[in-house]
Amino acid sequence: MKRRDFNHTVALGTLGLAFSNPQIARKKISLAQWSLHRAIKINQTYSPFDFSLKAREMGFDAVEYVSSLYWNVLKTKPIKKVTKTLLNNSKDHGIKNLLIMVDGEGDLASNSRNKRQKSIDNHKKWIEMAYDLGCHSIRVNLNGEKSKNKWIEYSSESLTQLCLLSRKDKINIIVENHGGLSSNASYLANVMKNVNLDNCGTLPDFGNFCIEKIDPENYFSQCINEYDKYQGMTELMPYAKAVSAKSYDFDTNGEESTIDFKRIIDITKEFNYNGYYGIEYEGLNFGENDGIIKTKKLLEKYL
Repeated sequence: MKRRDFNHTVALGTLGLAFSNPQIARKKISLAQWSLHRAIKINQTYSPFDFSLKAREMGFDAVEYVSSLYWNVLKTKPIKKVTKTLLNNSKDHGIKNLLIMVDGEGDLASNSRNKRQKSIDNHKKWIEMAYDLGCHSIRVNLNGEKSKNKWIEYSSESLTQLCLLSRKDKINIIVENHGGLSSNASYLANVMKNVNLDNCGTLPDFGNFCIEKIDPENYFSQCINEYDKYQGMTELMPYAKAVSAKSYDFDTNGEESTIDFKRIIDITKEFNYNGYYGIEYEGLNFGENDGIIKTKKLLEKYL
Protein backbone atom coordinates (compact mmCIF):
# COMPACT_ATOMS: atom_id res chain seq x y z
CA MET A 1 0.00 0.00 0.00
CA LYS A 2 1.35 3.45 -0.90
CA ARG A 3 2.10 5.90 1.93
CA ARG A 4 -0.59 8.38 0.91
CA ASP A 5 -3.18 5.59 0.66
CA PHE A 6 -2.17 4.29 4.08
CA ASN A 7 -2.36 7.78 5.60
CA HIS A 8 -5.77 8.31 4.07
CA THR A 9 -7.04 5.01 5.48
CA VAL A 10 -5.69 5.77 8.95
CA ALA A 11 -7.16 9.28 8.89
CA LEU A 12 -10.62 8.08 7.93
CA GLY A 13 -10.57 5.38 10.58
CA THR A 14 -9.52 7.77 13.31
CA LEU A 15 -12.05 10.39 12.29
CA GLY A 16 -14.75 7.76 12.40
CA LEU A 17 -13.99 7.34 16.08
CA ALA A 18 -13.64 11.06 16.70
CA PHE A 19 -17.04 12.01 15.35
CA SER A 20 -20.37 10.29 15.90
CA ASN A 21 -21.98 12.10 12.97
CA PRO A 22 -20.77 10.63 9.65
CA GLN A 23 -21.70 13.83 7.80
CA ILE A 24 -19.30 15.80 9.98
CA ALA A 25 -16.58 13.19 9.57
CA ARG A 26 -16.41 13.81 5.83
CA LYS A 27 -15.82 17.55 6.19
CA LYS A 28 -12.32 18.78 5.48
CA ILE A 29 -11.10 20.71 8.51
CA SER A 30 -7.37 21.15 9.10
CA LEU A 31 -5.27 22.80 11.79
CA ALA A 32 -3.00 25.73 10.98
CA GLN A 33 0.11 25.77 13.14
CA TRP A 34 -0.27 29.48 13.85
CA SER A 35 -3.19 28.57 16.13
CA LEU A 36 -0.55 27.22 18.51
CA HIS A 37 2.16 29.82 18.01
CA ARG A 38 2.07 31.05 21.61
CA ALA A 39 2.52 27.52 22.98
CA ILE A 40 5.37 26.83 20.54
CA LYS A 41 7.18 30.16 20.27
CA ILE A 42 6.36 32.14 23.41
CA ASN A 43 5.54 29.68 26.18
CA GLN A 44 7.56 26.86 24.60
CA THR A 45 5.08 24.32 25.95
CA TYR A 46 6.15 21.90 23.26
CA SER A 47 8.35 21.60 20.20
CA PRO A 48 7.17 22.54 16.70
CA PHE A 49 8.00 18.94 15.81
CA ASP A 50 5.10 17.83 18.03
CA PHE A 51 2.58 19.47 15.72
CA SER A 52 1.35 16.30 14.04
CA LEU A 53 0.84 14.58 17.38
CA LYS A 54 -1.03 17.58 18.79
CA ALA A 55 -3.23 17.81 15.71
CA ARG A 56 -4.12 14.12 15.88
CA GLU A 57 -4.91 14.37 19.59
CA MET A 58 -7.36 17.18 18.80
CA GLY A 59 -9.11 15.14 16.11
CA PHE A 60 -7.53 16.56 12.94
CA ASP A 61 -6.24 14.59 9.98
CA ALA A 62 -4.45 17.42 8.13
CA VAL A 63 -2.12 20.30 9.02
CA GLU A 64 -0.70 23.57 7.71
CA TYR A 65 2.83 24.51 8.76
CA VAL A 66 4.23 27.99 9.54
CA SER A 67 7.83 28.63 8.51
CA SER A 68 8.57 31.20 11.24
CA LEU A 69 7.99 28.59 13.95
CA TYR A 70 11.04 26.71 12.63
CA TRP A 71 13.44 29.62 12.35
CA ASN A 72 15.27 28.80 15.60
CA VAL A 73 15.47 25.13 14.67
CA LEU A 74 16.90 25.95 11.25
CA LYS A 75 19.76 27.86 12.84
CA THR A 76 21.27 24.55 13.92
CA LYS A 77 19.66 21.92 11.67
CA PRO A 78 19.65 21.67 7.86
CA ILE A 79 16.21 22.06 6.32
CA LYS A 80 16.34 18.56 4.79
CA LYS A 81 16.74 17.06 8.26
CA VAL A 82 13.87 19.18 9.60
CA THR A 83 11.72 18.08 6.69
CA LYS A 84 12.52 14.40 7.24
CA THR A 85 11.55 14.63 10.92
CA LEU A 86 8.27 16.38 10.12
CA LEU A 87 7.46 13.86 7.41
CA ASN A 88 8.14 10.89 9.68
CA ASN A 89 6.02 12.42 12.43
CA SER A 90 3.13 13.04 10.06
CA LYS A 91 3.34 9.42 8.87
CA ASP A 92 3.38 8.13 12.43
CA HIS A 93 0.20 9.99 13.32
CA GLY A 94 -1.69 9.58 10.03
CA ILE A 95 -1.55 13.29 9.22
CA LYS A 96 -1.83 14.81 5.76
CA ASN A 97 0.50 17.75 5.09
CA LEU A 98 -1.32 20.47 3.15
CA LEU A 99 0.79 23.60 2.89
CA ILE A 100 3.51 25.79 4.38
CA MET A 101 2.85 29.42 5.29
CA VAL A 102 6.11 31.18 4.46
CA ASP A 103 7.11 34.45 6.12
CA GLY A 104 10.24 36.56 6.42
CA GLU A 105 11.82 35.68 3.08
CA GLY A 106 12.04 39.15 1.57
CA ASP A 107 9.72 41.44 -0.38
CA LEU A 108 8.30 39.88 -3.53
CA ALA A 109 6.71 43.24 -4.42
CA SER A 110 9.80 45.38 -3.82
CA ASN A 111 10.59 48.15 -6.29
CA SER A 112 14.12 46.72 -6.47
CA ARG A 113 14.54 43.98 -9.04
CA ASN A 114 17.51 42.57 -7.09
CA LYS A 115 15.46 42.38 -3.87
CA ARG A 116 12.60 40.68 -5.69
CA GLN A 117 14.99 38.12 -7.17
CA LYS A 118 16.58 37.55 -3.77
CA SER A 119 13.14 36.92 -2.28
CA ILE A 120 12.28 34.48 -5.08
CA ASP A 121 15.53 32.61 -4.43
CA ASN A 122 14.76 32.52 -0.69
CA HIS A 123 11.45 30.79 -1.36
CA LYS A 124 12.99 27.93 -3.35
CA LYS A 125 13.90 25.91 -0.25
CA TRP A 126 10.30 26.08 0.95
CA ILE A 127 9.02 24.86 -2.41
CA GLU A 128 11.39 21.89 -2.06
CA MET A 129 10.25 21.30 1.50
CA ALA A 130 6.59 21.40 0.45
CA TYR A 131 7.30 18.84 -2.25
CA ASP A 132 9.14 16.53 0.15
CA LEU A 133 6.33 16.78 2.72
CA GLY A 134 3.66 16.06 0.13
CA CYS A 135 2.05 19.50 0.45
CA HIS A 136 0.07 21.04 -2.38
CA SER A 137 1.11 24.68 -1.78
CA ILE A 138 3.26 27.28 -0.12
CA ARG A 139 1.69 30.55 0.99
CA VAL A 140 3.73 33.66 0.23
CA ASN A 141 3.40 37.34 1.12
CA LEU A 142 3.37 40.25 -1.30
CA ASN A 143 5.15 43.00 0.62
CA GLY A 144 7.18 45.91 -0.67
CA GLU A 145 5.82 48.56 -3.03
CA LYS A 146 3.18 50.91 -1.58
CA SER A 147 1.82 52.23 -4.87
CA LYS A 148 -1.17 50.20 -6.10
CA ASN A 149 -0.20 49.91 -9.77
CA LYS A 150 3.46 49.18 -9.07
CA TRP A 151 2.50 46.67 -6.37
CA ILE A 152 0.27 44.82 -8.82
CA GLU A 153 3.01 44.88 -11.46
CA TYR A 154 5.84 43.64 -9.22
CA SER A 155 3.64 41.11 -7.42
CA SER A 156 2.51 39.67 -10.74
CA GLU A 157 6.09 39.38 -12.01
CA SER A 158 7.38 37.64 -8.88
CA LEU A 159 4.44 35.26 -8.62
CA THR A 160 4.81 34.30 -12.26
CA GLN A 161 8.48 33.41 -11.75
CA LEU A 162 7.74 31.43 -8.58
CA CYS A 163 4.89 29.54 -10.22
CA LEU A 164 7.02 28.62 -13.20
CA LEU A 165 9.74 27.39 -10.83
CA SER A 166 7.35 25.32 -8.73
CA ARG A 167 5.29 23.93 -11.60
CA LYS A 168 7.65 21.00 -12.20
CA ASP A 169 7.05 19.85 -8.59
CA LYS A 170 3.30 20.48 -8.87
CA ILE A 171 3.41 22.95 -5.99
CA ASN A 172 0.96 25.85 -5.94
CA ILE A 173 2.04 29.36 -4.99
CA ILE A 174 -0.84 30.92 -3.07
CA VAL A 175 -1.32 34.37 -1.58
CA GLU A 176 -3.25 35.20 1.56
CA ASN A 177 -4.87 38.53 2.30
CA HIS A 178 -2.19 39.25 4.87
CA GLY A 179 -2.07 42.97 5.49
CA GLY A 180 -1.29 46.05 3.43
CA LEU A 181 -2.23 46.02 -0.23
CA SER A 182 -2.69 42.25 -0.23
CA SER A 183 -5.72 42.75 2.04
CA ASN A 184 -7.38 44.81 -0.67
CA ALA A 185 -9.09 41.86 -2.33
CA SER A 186 -9.77 43.65 -5.60
CA TYR A 187 -6.04 44.42 -6.00
CA LEU A 188 -5.07 40.83 -5.19
CA ALA A 189 -7.68 39.51 -7.63
CA ASN A 190 -6.06 41.68 -10.32
CA VAL A 191 -2.72 40.03 -9.57
CA MET A 192 -4.31 36.58 -9.99
CA LYS A 193 -5.75 37.62 -13.35
CA ASN A 194 -2.38 38.94 -14.49
CA VAL A 195 -0.49 35.77 -13.56
CA ASN A 196 -3.17 33.43 -14.93
CA LEU A 197 -1.30 30.20 -14.19
CA ASP A 198 -2.97 27.05 -12.95
CA ASN A 199 -0.65 26.73 -9.94
CA CYS A 200 -1.20 30.31 -8.76
CA GLY A 201 -4.05 31.05 -6.38
CA THR A 202 -5.29 32.60 -3.18
CA LEU A 203 -5.68 31.56 0.43
CA PRO A 204 -8.68 33.66 1.52
CA ASP A 205 -8.54 34.35 5.25
CA PHE A 206 -11.79 35.10 7.08
CA GLY A 207 -10.28 37.95 9.07
CA ASN A 208 -7.08 39.37 7.56
CA PHE A 209 -8.61 42.29 5.68
CA CYS A 210 -6.84 45.12 7.50
CA ILE A 211 -5.33 47.47 4.93
CA GLU A 212 -3.83 49.97 7.37
CA LYS A 213 -2.73 49.76 11.02
CA ILE A 214 -1.61 52.40 13.49
CA ASP A 215 1.82 50.77 13.46
CA PRO A 216 2.39 49.16 10.03
CA GLU A 217 5.42 47.26 11.35
CA ASN A 218 3.45 45.58 14.16
CA TYR A 219 1.18 42.73 13.02
CA PHE A 220 -0.89 43.00 16.22
CA SER A 221 -1.31 46.78 16.00
CA GLN A 222 -4.85 48.25 15.93
CA CYS A 223 -6.48 48.35 12.48
CA ILE A 224 -7.67 51.75 11.27
CA ASN A 225 -8.75 50.83 7.73
CA GLU A 226 -10.38 47.48 6.95
CA TYR A 227 -11.59 46.09 3.65
CA ASP A 228 -15.09 44.61 3.76
CA LYS A 229 -14.39 40.98 4.63
CA TYR A 230 -17.50 39.56 2.97
CA GLN A 231 -16.86 41.39 -0.29
CA GLY A 232 -13.21 40.38 -0.01
CA MET A 233 -14.02 36.70 0.39
CA THR A 234 -16.31 36.89 -2.63
CA GLU A 235 -13.53 38.42 -4.73
CA LEU A 236 -10.83 35.96 -3.63
CA MET A 237 -12.76 32.67 -3.66
CA PRO A 238 -12.64 32.22 -7.46
CA TYR A 239 -8.87 31.66 -7.09
CA ALA A 240 -8.89 29.79 -3.77
CA LYS A 241 -6.73 26.69 -3.36
CA ALA A 242 -7.07 26.76 0.44
CA VAL A 243 -9.15 28.66 3.00
CA SER A 244 -8.08 30.02 6.38
CA ALA A 245 -10.85 29.93 8.99
CA LYS A 246 -9.58 32.78 11.15
CA SER A 247 -11.18 33.34 14.54
CA TYR A 248 -10.57 35.86 17.33
CA ASP A 249 -13.31 35.76 19.97
CA PHE A 250 -16.60 34.05 20.83
CA ASP A 251 -19.87 35.05 22.50
CA THR A 252 -21.77 33.04 25.10
CA ASN A 253 -23.55 31.10 22.34
CA GLY A 254 -20.26 29.95 20.85
CA GLU A 255 -20.54 32.21 17.79
CA GLU A 256 -17.51 34.13 16.56
CA SER A 257 -18.23 37.66 17.84
CA THR A 258 -16.19 39.56 15.22
CA ILE A 259 -16.92 37.49 12.09
CA ASP A 260 -20.20 36.10 10.76
CA PHE A 261 -18.99 32.54 10.21
CA LYS A 262 -22.20 31.35 8.57
CA ARG A 263 -22.16 34.21 6.06
CA ILE A 264 -18.54 33.60 5.11
CA ILE A 265 -18.91 29.83 4.86
CA ASP A 266 -21.96 30.34 2.67
CA ILE A 267 -19.78 32.46 0.38
CA THR A 268 -17.24 29.64 0.07
CA LYS A 269 -20.06 27.23 -0.77
CA GLU A 270 -21.27 29.52 -3.56
CA PHE A 271 -17.96 28.87 -5.32
CA ASN A 272 -18.21 25.09 -4.78
CA TYR A 273 -15.07 25.09 -2.68
CA ASN A 274 -14.27 21.52 -1.62
CA GLY A 275 -10.83 21.90 -0.06
CA TYR A 276 -9.80 22.09 3.57
CA TYR A 277 -10.80 24.84 5.99
CA GLY A 278 -7.69 25.55 8.05
CA ILE A 279 -8.42 26.68 11.61
CA GLU A 280 -6.31 29.69 12.58
CA TYR A 281 -7.31 30.87 16.04
CA GLU A 282 -5.65 34.16 16.92
CA GLY A 283 -7.61 35.38 19.94
CA LEU A 284 -6.46 36.29 23.44
CA ASN A 285 -9.60 35.80 25.53
CA PHE A 286 -9.44 32.01 25.31
CA GLY A 287 -6.53 29.62 25.51
CA GLU A 288 -5.27 28.28 22.21
CA ASN A 289 -6.75 24.82 22.74
CA ASP A 290 -10.17 26.24 23.66
CA GLY A 291 -10.10 28.66 20.73
CA ILE A 292 -9.29 25.85 18.31
CA ILE A 293 -12.09 23.67 19.66
CA LYS A 294 -14.64 26.52 19.52
CA THR A 295 -13.65 27.30 15.93
CA LYS A 296 -13.88 23.63 14.99
CA LYS A 297 -17.39 23.39 16.41
CA LEU A 298 -18.48 26.43 14.39
CA LEU A 299 -17.09 24.97 11.18
CA GLU A 300 -18.81 21.66 11.84
CA LYS A 301 -22.05 23.51 12.52
CA TYR A 302 -22.10 25.54 9.32
CA LEU A 303 -20.41 23.13 6.94
